[in-house]
Parts: sequence; structure tokens; C-alpha cells
Amino acid sequence: MNLTKALGSVGGLTLASRVLGLVRDALFARFVGAGFASDAFLIAFRLPNMFRALFAEGAFSAAFIPMFNRKVADVEGDGLPSGVRFAEDALSVLLPILIGMTVLIEIAASPVTWLLTWGFNDASPEQFAYVVELCRLTFPYLLLISLVSLLGGILNSLHRFWVAAAAPILLNLTLIVALLVFHTNLPLLTARNQAIAVTVSGLLQLGWLYVACRQAGVHLRIKRPRLNPDVKRLLALIWPAAAGAGAVQINLVVSTALAASLLSHGSVTYIYMADRLNQLPLGLVGIGLGTVLLPTISRQLGKGDEAAAMTTQNRGMELALFLTLPATVALIVCGVPIVAALFQHGQFTAAAAHATAQSLAAFSIGLPSYILVKVLTPGYYARSDTRTPVRYATVSMAVNLILNLILIVPLQHMGPPLATAIASTVNVALLYNTLRRRSQFVPDAQLTRRAPRLLVAALVMGGVMFFLNDLFAPYVAGSNLARWGAMAVLVGTGTLVYALAVFATGALRPADIRQLIRSR
Repeated sequence: MNLTKALGSVGGLTLASRVLGLVRDALFARFVGAGFASDAFLIAFRLPNMFRALFAEGAFSAAFIPMFNRKVADVEGDGLPSGVRFAEDALSVLLPILIGMTVLIEIAASPVTWLLTWGFNDASPEQFAYVVELCRLTFPYLLLISLVSLLGGILNSLHRFWVAAAAPILLNLTLIVALLVFHTNLPLLTARNQAIAVTVSGLLQLGWLYVACRQAGVHLRIKRPRLNPDVKRLLALIWPAAAGAGAVQINLVVSTALAASLLSHGSVTYIYMADRLNQLPLGLVGIGLGTVLLPTISRQLGKGDEAAAMTTQNRGMELALFLTLPATVALIVCGVPIVAALFQHGQFTAAAAHATAQSLAAFSIGLPSYILVKVLTPGYYARSDTRTPVRYATVSMAVNLILNLILIVPLQHMGPPLATAIASTVNVALLYNTLRRRSQFVPDAQLTRRAPRLLVAALVMGGVMFFLNDLFAPYVAGSNLARWGAMAVLVGTGTLVYALAVFATGALRPADIRQLIRSR
């Protein structure tokens, strides 16, 4: 397998999905705005998303994929057919559980929605019934996306990474089409159509991966459920992984519930939109670094080359800071024009854009730490230490919860994002200090020299952009051509200023560029 090609295709599809996600959010802001209807839809989408991240794409994938690969690679077995039989056994147990859970949630949608929102800020009975209706419309997505995860795990094991990576694009395309074709002047009706589109996208993703599996020679049959030794081992592996991921997901639900119950209508939307923008550099930089660093460091440690592993992690941290520090400063300083250009039109008012920019600034304080977690955790996983990162993540989630309760009333919609940023910084500090104490990570001379210079360069860029912000204000809320032109000039100017500042501070030298070209 050509690893570079595989990573390139996955990265390109991830970028496409993120861009389409921004288009989807911009249209959602235009047609639904920031108010009761948008909050109701985002709450309804939170529950299936929580279980998807917790079980389908998190714990289940982490347990299933290694076992499937071992079945296929076992010299005493018959290769792929052995893996397919294991997948059928897993499916036969997973499917009844998912169906039962879906039916149970559909029946108990009202109390589940109340627990998820803590009453949704004293909503009227009609408003609460509307939220319950949207939850019932979105929850079948859990069943469908869990099956997508199983099929995607099989295809990834067969090195067909791009097929599963393309599946989220179908979610975004479905929601975009629903917004363009079925939007109305009534935000409540448009939000209901979005809830229906979520489940429709699950059907499309399942069909996409089913066809891809058939083309790969994988034909899964539904069998009578049997708890054979392999399935028991799979379930035994799922629960610890779910416990680790559960801290994050439960905290997200608590944050949503606090915002829904204590803040004014629209606050959930402000926080959601800000998080979507904050997730863009995290998805493109953090996930890519984590994907590349873990196998590289594992291979180097497997050869006993601790020095090479240390160098790899130093360069990973350097690259993370090089890309993340300017993004952090830009999202804090230029949050208002960025949010206005993307979201401020139609139902999404200037006041909503300003509130979203405030939430974005609070989230962005923690952007370096969100990405450095992806750089530091491979240092543990490559040494077969999976317990320490989970323990520190749990501590971080406890800090997040406590700070949510402290900050949400005085800071309103800025409270939960700031709590998340501080908690993530605590997580990075714990991970970093433990690696230092174990002598498994020591900043080398190059990182020590460049890191403060990169920070200075980012701050210089931020100072320049702060004084240029007012120049973009008349354009970012104008016509589509004006706002996208203003965004292009804004990003281009910031990039140019940062590049000049990097060379002016000595963070990078001409010799470094020549060396990079020679290496390539």
C-alpha cells in the first residue's frame, strides 16, 4: 500500500467534507438563523451524534478493526472469508442491540429529550413537543451510521480508505440539498426538514458503503445472534474504549444541556457555529498529524531508535505550532469579519454573528492545545500506554464540567467554550509533563529556538490584522461576491504578513526552505 497516496486521498476528502460542512452551516444560518428552531435541531442532532462518536466511530471501530485484520492475516485461516465470518458474527449481535436501542429511544423520546435539555429553558409544551419530534426524526441515524461504521472498518482494513472517508460528504450534501430545495420562510419547518435529511443521509451512506463492500468481494449475511468467543472478546474490548470516549461525549451533552436550560434561545447555535469554525484547523492539522505520527513513532520505537522517535515528535510539535498559532490569533482577532462573511445573512442577524464571534474567540484560546493533544498522545500509544491518556482526558473532562458550571452564568455563551479551552490546556500540560518526567519527550534545540519566534510572528500578524479589520466591515456582510472577495483578501493578507514575520523573527531562514526543497 502506498501510505502517502492513502493519506493524501483521505486528507483531500476530509478537506472537501469540511468545506461542504461550512457551506451547509452558512445555509443553515441563512434559512434558520439563531433562535429556538436552530437550537432545537442542534439538540436533536446531538444525541445520535453522541452515540455515533461514542460507539459507532469510536469504541466499536477501535475494537473491531484490529480483530478483523488479525482474522484476515492469520496464516492458519482462509484470509478474507475468515474476516467476513467474524464481521457477520459481530453484525448479528450489533444489529438487534441497535434496533432495540432505537425503538426504546423512540418510545421514550420525551423523557430522554428532557434529560438532554433539562427542560430547554422553560420551553412551552408546544415548543418542547417540537424538540421531541425532531429527536424522533434524527435518532434512526444512530442505527444507520453504526452499520456504516462496521462496513467502513472492513473497507479500511482492505486499504480502501477513501470510500469510508467520502461518506461524511454525503451527510453534508444531503443537508445542503434539503436546505436549498425544501427551505421555507418558517424556520421551524426548515429545521424539521433538516432533521428528516439527517436520517436520509444515513440511508445514503449505508447504501454507498454496502455497494463498495460488494465490489470488494465482501457479502455480509444476517445470521442468528451468537455470543461466540470472538464476539465476547469484541464486546470486552468495546467497553473500556467506550469508557474513555464517554467522558468527552458526556461532557458535550452536559454543556449542551446547560446552554439549553440556562441561556437564552440561540445560545446553543452560537456555540455550535463557533465550534464548527474552530474544528476546521483541528480537523485538517490535528487529525492529519495524529494519523502520521503514531505509525511513524511506533515503527521507530520498534527498531529501538528512541532518538529518531524523539526527533519525529519534536518536528510534529514544531509543525503544529507553525500552523496553529496563526490560526488561533486569526480566529480571535478576525472572528467578527469571518463569522459575518460566512453566516450573517438571511435569518442570521448581526447580533447573532457578534455573539458567535465571541464564542469563537473563547474556543480558539484552546486551539493549540486541541492539536497538541494529537501530537503528544502518539508518544503514549506507540509505547502501548493507552491508560494514561484516558486518565488525563477524564481529569480534563472533570475540569471542563466544573468550569462550565462556574462560567456559564457570568459569561453566558462564552462560558462553555472557555471552559473547554482551559480544560484542554490542562490535558496537554499533564500529557507533556509526564512525557518529560519519563524522558520520553525533550524539546530539542531547534524547537526551543523556533517556538517563541513563531509565537511572536503570529502576534505580529494579529496586530496588523486588528488594525485592518475595519476595512473589511463594509464588505463581509454585503453581496455574496463582496463577502467571498473580502474573505479571500483577509486570508491572503494574514498569510502574507505571517510569512514575512516568520522570516523577520528568524523562526524560518532561507536555508530551511532550501533544505526542505532538497528533502522533497
